Amino acid sequence: MSPAAPARARVLAKLAATIVLAGALLAAMMLPFIGGTGMVARNSASLLDALPVELTDEAPAGNTRVLAADGSLITNFYTNNRTPVTPEQVSDVMKRALVDIEDSRFYEHNGLDVQGTLRALVTNVAAGSVREGGSTLTQQLVKQTLAETADTSEERQAATEESLGRKLREARLALALEETYSKDEILTRYLNIAYFGQGAYGIQAAAQRYFSVNAADLTLPQAAMLAGLVQSPANDDPIANPENAQVRRNQVLQRMFDLEHITEQERAEISAAPVEVAPGAPPANGCIDASIGGFFCAFVHQHLVQTLGIDESTLQNGGLTIQTTLRPDMQAAGDQAVLDTLPMGDPLAAMYTAVEPGTGHVLAMSVNRRYGCDGPECESVVLNTAHSQGSGSTYKTFVAAAALAEGYSQYYTLTTGNPYVSRVYKDGRAAYDVQNAGNYPGTLDMERALYMSSNTYFLALEDALGSVEKPVRMAEAMGMDFTSTPADQIIDENRGSFTFGAEPTSPLDLAEAYSTLAANGTQCDPTPVTAVLDAEGQPLTGDDGQPVVRGDACTPEAIPAGVASTLNQMLRKDVEPGHPGQTGARAYVPGHQIAGKTGTSQNNFSVAFVGYTPQYAASVMVLNPKENQNVGGFGGGKGATIWHDAMAPVLTGQPVVPFAAADPVIQNGNTRPVPACSSVDECRTALEAAGLESTVVQVDSDQPPGTLLGTDPGAGGRATPEQVIAVQVSNGARFTAPPAAPPADGVAPPAAPPGDGAGVGAPPAN
Repeated sequence: MSPAAPARARVLAKLAATIVLAGALLAAMMLPFIGGTGMVARNSASLLDALPVELTDEAPAGNTRVLAADGSLITNFYTNNRTPVTPEQVSDVMKRALVDIEDSRFYEHNGLDVQGTLRALVTNVAAGSVREGGSTLTQQLVKQTLAETADTSEERQAATEESLGRKLREARLALALEETYSKDEILTRYLNIAYFGQGAYGIQAAAQRYFSVNAADLTLPQAAMLAGLVQSPANDDPIANPENAQVRRNQVLQRMFDLEHITEQERAEISAAPVEVAPGAPPANGCIDASIGGFFCAFVHQHLVQTLGIDESTLQNGGLTIQTTLRPDMQAAGDQAVLDTLPMGDPLAAMYTAVEPGTGHVLAMSVNRRYGCDGPECESVVLNTAHSQGSGSTYKTFVAAAALAEGYSQYYTLTTGNPYVSRVYKDGRAAYDVQNAGNYPGTLDMERALYMSSNTYFLALEDALGSVEKPVRMAEAMGMDFTSTPADQIIDENRGSFTFGAEPTSPLDLAEAYSTLAANGTQCDPTPVTAVLDAEGQPLTGDDGQPVVRGDACTPEAIPAGVASTLNQMLRKDVEPGHPGQTGARAYVPGHQIAGKTGTSQNNFSVAFVGYTPQYAASVMVLNPKENQNVGGFGGGKGATIWHDAMAPVLTGQPVVPFAAADPVIQNGNTRPVPACSSVDECRTALEAAGLESTVVQVDSDQPPGTLLGTDPGAGGRATPEQVIAVQVSNGARFTAPPAAPPADGVAPPAAPPGDGAGVGAPPAN
């Protein structure tokens, strides 16, 4: 027996089975005509009704595209690499080659072609191999569509099993398709769904993969080769098996010549030449392949799945368009800035995270790491959103905001010892105490204490507030998310360390919170996505029928606008020149108004800087994400330097956008000037002269001279008799001595030292 005999026997058996099947199909097709024209009409309608939704879609969905704010491509998400095309986007010779080799009577039959099926079987038996397709292109389209869109293994098996029932259903659906769509539409849909090998689904992906051209530009040799691939894409792969590919291509050319669609010269010249390919790389797939902003891309993916509720299958196979907020120029500048300070893969990670005030749009996420790969320089966690180390004195801003909202003046002055021992907060059983990191004036007002970052002042300010509840709630209102330790726990434990930023902090949260200040009190949830469109270009909807993206999520007046504008002016002095003792000077970009705050955590395990303009807010954190490590320096070093290097290319050349002026009511606090008084009687007389009745204010002789106590005997402040002490009156107003007029730069001179407690401008404890 010859080696070809077993193969020929199998083909003969298939031929016999096909003859039986053809008879069954012919009988099934004839059934509608037995009962006359009425039966024909009824069955024709039933054929159309039988079309499942998978076969009524205009085209298979392609790759999901992720776009930057300027429309440039970041990456794709896909399971099968496919880019659907229209009939006009496929060359005529490609259509001709496929029809000739797979279904030469395609333009003559109505979806079924018994004659063509039998002819193909005879041809294949004679050759001992598959030379021509046995099913019509319409039938193949039905089979491949149902198999590819199957949701379960049972549905997939039903779409591909070799059974009479499956063939009959496939035939009925093919007839229905032919009555619904034009030949060109059916052919294009087949070209879009067919698998051509090398991970290329559809003719456009195949043209790019094998020849680096578009489907519209395919030539005769290229089209013949691709048309030959659909039967056995692995065996006839021109990259892996060029000899097999040449044989198969020549079979297609011969069939085209037999049908008189090419000349003898074309057939002969092309057949004599080996296959020529110009392989193109597969399109980027996933965030590991992102052209820019890999960590931003991963954040987008998390947002799509976890926040917007898009399932992974839809994301990978739905042909969506994801419009993101990424600014490529800001991302590139941030990437370079972190690498200028720390090399790629350094144990210390530098995270730069930028958002847009007033919208919450995430503009950039840079890290000195590569996303998703293997190696010491690689990372799969989005460090820009991770809560790891604290961010140090950046939290002093939340305490200052809470104090301003409570009526404390920005000129509220304290004299503190170093160390300062809290009267309110505990460290175990002992009183909580803190020292300054360096030499600081003993007496500071709130503004100077903030931009100089005095530890002792801000613990004393927390003392004056009585608990950390208001600072914690202020931080929450500004956008902080206390994931590691819930806010209620921080409040219940009354952690005096709150003002020193000991809580694990997300760089994104930090940027969001300070963007609330930049937007004059409007808090916006950070979002990396502005639109999600389906394969038809319409907004993707959820189970409720509403678009999954519904616009920015912003809360106007999340904090008082006056508090925000006043803090903005105070924090400018930490960055802009001319303010001795400032800590964030390295962040300054000349010609712009920039506010900011530095931070350094305990033991220098992290440093931070948050800077902002009315247009941009960005945080920088530097830390070791794997273990505790002394970062070295303070937030005004690496943190402020990275911020400057990232923002200078963005701000340079742009016009100055000024901050709103400080609110004079907030600046001066909930105070009104009264004449000086040094005793209870004098203060009562002064208040009565103003038409107000005071609460009880007493002089406690057991305290050092000059100590005046309010209604709460434990919450007083030391002062000399010449100074006016805050006196609360029955209507709730607070009165203090007028602060000295601030100089032109807005910095008030320090008042006379009031001792180590609450001082001039201080509301009494309530």
